[in-house]
Amino acid sequence: MNHDQKHPLKKISLTSENLAQAVFIVNRHAKTAPNPKYLYKLKQESLKKLINEGKARKIGLHFSQNPRNSQQQSDVLVECGRYTFHIPPTKADFQDLPHLGKLDGSVRNPKATLSLTTAKTLLQTYTGITEFENHPPNKRTYQKPIFKKLGEHYS
Repeated sequence: MNHDQKHPLKKISLTSENLAQAVFIVNRHAKTAPNPKYLYKLKQESLKKLINEGKARKIGLHFSQNPRNSQQQSDVLVECGRYTFHIPPTKADFQDLPHLGKLDGSVRNPKATLSLTTAKTLLQTYTGITEFENHPPNKRTYQKPIFKKLGEHYS
C-alpha cells in the first residue's frame, strides 16, 4: 500500500492560489517524469483556462533558456497568484506582449506543499483532461524471437 492509498485526497478548493501551486508541482515533476508530455499538456491547458478566466495574466516574452533547433526562441511569462510560469507563445503574443529580454535567474517561485497526485487530481478536475485521453497505454505483448538454422526459410 503506497502513501497515497493510506491517506485519501483532501478536498481542496479550486482557488487560483491552489491551482497555481498545482501547476507549479506538475511543472516541477514534468522535468524528470517518465511521461512528461501529459504533465506539460496539463500545465499548459490549466494556464490557458486560468488566463481565459482572468485568474492569470500574460506578462511578456522571455528568451528561452533551452531553444530547440533555432538560435533564439521566446516563451510567454505568465503570472498566476504568487507564481510565474512559461508557456509556448502564439503568433498574437509576439504582437501584443512586450519582450522582456533574458530570463532573470534570481526570481523564484515560492515553495509548494501539494503532492504530485493531489496536484494532478486538482488540475484534472479543473481542466477535464485525463491521462489516457489521447493515447491509450501501450499494450503490446512480448513475442519471442524465432531462430532458424542457417539456410532454413521463415514460414
